[in-house]
Amino acid sequence: MKNRLIIFALIVLGINQLHAQQQAAYTHYMYNTLAINPAYAGSRDALTFTALGRFQWVGFKGAPTTQTFTVHTPVAKKNIGLGLSIVNDKIGPTNNTAVNVDFAYRLKLSEKARLCFGVNGGFNSFSAEVNNLTLADPSDAAFLENRRGKMLPALGAGIYFQLPNFYVGASVPSILENNLFATGNSNVVDISKERRHYYFIAGAVFTISPSVKFKPTMLGKLVQNAPFQIDVTGTFLLREVVDLGIMYRSGDGVGALAGVHISKQLLFGYSFDWSTGVRTGKFNGGSHELMLRYDLLFNNDGKIKSPRYF
Repeated sequence: MKNRLIIFALIVLGINQLHAQQQAAYTHYMYNTLAINPAYAGSRDALTFTALGRFQWVGFKGAPTTQTFTVHTPVAKKNIGLGLSIVNDKIGPTNNTAVNVDFAYRLKLSEKARLCFGVNGGFNSFSAEVNNLTLADPSDAAFLENRRGKMLPALGAGIYFQLPNFYVGASVPSILENNLFATGNSNVVDISKERRHYYFIAGAVFTISPSVKFKPTMLGKLVQNAPFQIDVTGTFLLREVVDLGIMYRSGDGVGALAGVHISKQLLFGYSFDWSTGVRTGKFNGGSHELMLRYDLLFNNDGKIKSPRYF
């Protein structure tokens, strides 16, 4: 009975999502920036591909899973950045797919500093496979038929300031608050509405020794009727090859990250985090993320002129 109640709570979160954070959480947020801030497009001075898979609360039936793919590049003498972001997020019987095209104008303030302004546009599609659920009340009108969300417009904006060893930014990746769909029953209200999310990011690199660098990063998330949440991560880069770090997510959990720079262009990352702020922690094996990033360079020597740590 207890497990059924927990699964039902997950479903309610996935379908109603009225007053909580709707967008996926990432432990590798510092490498997945384009998914939340369009102004990041083109910031690595290369054609960059990033793929990420998050498997949350492993072993818990109906737990969230997220797949993200982004690609972006500078164009027009690096004054413009273009990108594409695809995010697929599944929780319980619900599935949300977002596709966005990203555009950034990159204003050069000095030899090393850029101030970037970005916008993105695309669509979201939300669906809920609810008629296969086991219900206490099989006649509940809200669960009698599956719901297919139509293609809803998406629009976002962001700002990003960049130095080789520092960045800070703010964004609203989805400005529109679309009604996803209604049940068609006059006695039942709209069961889901998109909520506007605000993101704040920052990061830096400090040289500890010739072979050790320290990379602290921060991600803040704000959405209506939910507590402000902040992720704080500290990562050590060893000999420009190995990343080792720990993270803390307020009100949620703690975790660890590890990464290997397989080459100057290819980075593989893994993270594990454990939710301490929700009761589901008693019924799952934690959350895992896998991340792969590849930079396709255009210059003759195959090097990024200024190091890009994020």
